[in-house]
Amino acid sequence: MAKVTVSLDAELVVEAMVLAGVGSPQDAVELVVRDYIARGHRTEERTELTGDSPRTTPVIPIDPPQG
Repeated sequence: MAKVTVSLDAELVVEAMVLAGVGSPQDAVELVVRDYIARGHRTEERTELTGDSPRTTPVIPIDPPQG
């Protein structure tokens, strides 16, 4: 697989390392990107299951405050 070099702010990478629980900056960024892509695929799968119809939720009217 081809490799890409990206320059990022050190604080951003340290934050990603802490959140990902890894000690390597490259591993942390790779995990974040892979998670982002996986979430996108899961969202696509969920929207395909519902078809083209929009989600419908019942609208509950709220009475204005009295007084």
